[in-house]
Amino acid sequence: MADSTKKTPAAPTALGHLRVLDLSRVLAGPWCSQNLADLGADVIKIERPGSGDDTRAWGPPYAKDADGNDTSEAAYYLAANRGKRSVTIDIASAEGQALVRELARHSDVVLENFKVGHLQRYGLDYAALKEIKPDLVYCSVTGFGQDGPYAHRPGYDFLIQGMGGMMSVTGERDDLPGGGPQKTGVALTDVMTGMYATIAVLAALSHRDRTGEGQHIDMALLDVQVAMLANMGSNYLNSGKAPKRWGNAHANIVPYQTFACADGHIIVAAGNDSQYQKFVEVGQRPDLAGDARFASNPLRVAHRDVLVPLLAEMVKGRTRAQWIDALEAVGVPCGPINDIADVFANPQVRARGLAFDMPHPSAGKVKLVRSPMRLSATPTCTALAPPLLGQHTDAVLREVLGHSAERIAALRAQGVL
Repeated sequence: MADSTKKTPAAPTALGHLRVLDLSRVLAGPWCSQNLADLGADVIKIERPGSGDDTRAWGPPYAKDADGNDTSEAAYYLAANRGKRSVTIDIASAEGQALVRELARHSDVVLENFKVGHLQRYGLDYAALKEIKPDLVYCSVTGFGQDGPYAHRPGYDFLIQGMGGMMSVTGERDDLPGGGPQKTGVALTDVMTGMYATIAVLAALSHRDRTGEGQHIDMALLDVQVAMLANMGSNYLNSGKAPKRWGNAHANIVPYQTFACADGHIIVAAGNDSQYQKFVEVGQRPDLAGDARFASNPLRVAHRDVLVPLLAEMVKGRTRAQWIDALEAVGVPCGPINDIADVFANPQVRARGLAFDMPHPSAGKVKLVRSPMRLSATPTCTALAPPLLGQHTDAVLREVLGHSAERIAALRAQGVL
């Protein structure tokens, strides 16, 4: 079977001229390097010999073979490591450190997510690598950043969502059943840190190309989470009042929330009085349109605890499809709350080709999600996360560093690879 981790783009790629040395693992760092790999960069993923990236073992679920049996390929790992080359190096050994330094000298970007100061003991920190590669772009991803009183604390997505305010505005109201703080269903802080890191790396590369100067990027999950508060953070800073949780409702618009139908849930986003009136007319409750308590949005907000139960009772008698068809026909914004199976069955998702099959050496094929970046002149690459731990070690050491087969064999015999 052909190597499905090898990129074979049909057109020139945006970042095909770049090499990224990826020392990161789990999600935030790998999400950044996956973006760069999707855009064509040669991403060399350094993994620990014998075990590799932690997410290789984060299952079930695992990809399944043709007989429906689990392979060793964790679905989590597949999600964050498209298009990279896996090289195993023991960076705790002097020989391993020398290899990483040499690879850094031949790279444009180094990405790492070790604890603050950890790589300094190995001579792999920014200051050390800058000496051998002055124009290097070096991106450090940590929980709390390179300085400040929390710099040496470990930081995890769940923890940061709580500390950074996300959970204070996510979840049902305290005075309703099920009320209380809630984390997001996706590790959103990790993913967004990877996205911000991608932007920062590309900006630093643009600066390097104009000036010849490299730089160190200090990317912290807590910083990203605070920035992600967006209007919620701005609302507090400019009012002095901390926003609260509204669940699936809106603080300033009613009805703008979810409702339970006969067979699932829908979202109704009636952003003005006309849309509200059409909503209740479709629901055969014209009395709710004429009720003076609900005549305008400010009045509906003031009387939401009276109105919303009446609307909930109105909605539950029909199916999702019936409501969506009827509301779309009169121009009321609405839509279903899909589970993940619904998402991948959605005709728009199918038309956009977001899920696709890739050949896989042990599973036969695996299903992946395509990068959402669509560039007309430099399309993204589609390639597997490297299935075998260290499967590209020999090729990278040979092609990038010029090592002989004998030298590679000796390093492997010493336990460096």
